[in-house]
Amino acid sequence: MSLALSLPVVLVVDDEVRSQDAMRRTLDEDFVVLTASGADEARVHLERQDVSVILCDQRMPGLTGVAFLKEVRERWPDTVRIVISGYTDSEDIIAGINDAGIYQYILKPWIPEHLLGTVRNAAEARTLQRDMHRLDLELRTSTPVLRQRAERKLERARATFDFDRIERLAGSPMDAVCALAERMARVDLSVLVQGESGTGKELLARAMHYASPRAAGAFVVENCAALTDTLLESELFGHKRGAFTGAFDDHIGLFQRADGGTIFLDEIGETSPAFQLRLLRVLQEGEVRPVGATRVVPVDVRVIAATHRDLEQRVREGLFREDLYYRIACVTLTVPPLRERSGDIGPITRRLLADVAPALGRPQARLGDDALAALLAYPWPGNIRELRNEISRAVALSDGDAINASAFSSRVLQGQAGISVQAQSQALPSSGTLVERLDAVEAMLLRETLLRHRWNKTRAALELGLSRVGLRGKMKRFGLED
Repeated sequence: MSLALSLPVVLVVDDEVRSQDAMRRTLDEDFVVLTASGADEARVHLERQDVSVILCDQRMPGLTGVAFLKEVRERWPDTVRIVISGYTDSEDIIAGINDAGIYQYILKPWIPEHLLGTVRNAAEARTLQRDMHRLDLELRTSTPVLRQRAERKLERARATFDFDRIERLAGSPMDAVCALAERMARVDLSVLVQGESGTGKELLARAMHYASPRAAGAFVVENCAALTDTLLESELFGHKRGAFTGAFDDHIGLFQRADGGTIFLDEIGETSPAFQLRLLRVLQEGEVRPVGATRVVPVDVRVIAATHRDLEQRVREGLFREDLYYRIACVTLTVPPLRERSGDIGPITRRLLADVAPALGRPQARLGDDALAALLAYPWPGNIRELRNEISRAVALSDGDAINASAFSSRVLQGQAGISVQAQSQALPSSGTLVERLDAVEAMLLRETLLRHRWNKTRAALELGLSRVGLRGKMKRFGLED
């Protein structure tokens, strides 16, 4: 019993009993696995247990997986959320990654080693975050042994989140961003980090914290888009027992936990004007008033905020307070999307392989030339987060150590002509004769099939129902011979 209680808890939500059983068999040696057939049953588990990771099927009766995980993000934000889906659901999931705070999504049919490695990584990420919360308290203790332990943790954290760990080639657009971030890390000013979802804004913020004089303090994170105003105020500023229904104990807010350190407010652009006013007062006065309290609590916190929106435009539209904008944006850093720094895909992929492959039992995995070419040609709308998903999938599906382009999803292979099948269809000719339009569709399908089979003409011809001579004729006709 004591061993079971020491293991992280994973909740599997799937309306198919066979899928539940399969995931339980895969995970039960490393985790305590709970199962639920739907959202109602899952809520009961979440209210009773400290769940580290939740695995949720996308297609269930009632709520979709993304819709339910959005609720989980609001009520149990500390739980790492993973969604499992078929390929046909992936576009919806990519659109919902930000709203639901999805750590990763896994495509069906999933591979046991891939599933296990993903859940292990998710549980470790949660543990690391909690360790960082406790680091400041350990550093302040007068016990020499605990102080030494905390100092070792700090050195490991500094090495893990050093600016040099932000993978890029020399001359990358990220060089200027990192240089400015490293310079501003030493100055105790508020910083606004802008960039699309999945570009690594939090990683940059962590690097700034551990390069700053506040490195010994806590680094705490809150996604402002995940909670309602009331819950966000309670989470950030704290509350007193009895302040509202369900407040059974005093709750110390993240600003107090980050005292002497840094707080990272992700998706600050999603907050309401009413909450923005309360946050502005905290930043101006340097003190918080927990919900239901009569006294204020002084705090010394550096704020790094992030958003995927254009805050200046939202200020002009009256959706974001101008005074708060100037308070949090003493310095603005803009992280470019992956499609604008394609030269960095190679080193980022190698780092992802080094992180992912050992967890999947494939420490010698390496990228083939055709695989790298496919990655470079894809525009990566989901940025580094999407790239990590593809690398995990490819490692799990590859037979040998070499990862070939055929191991990637059809979305990536087809995406060499656009972001998705839908995007490609929109890019097809909107005018011309029927023959011309059909030729465009045929050329697109021919290229995708050849890419998926690594330009093996025999296999491609077999799949398309053509002879090798017929395939070569079509390749010549559509200019695909090279």
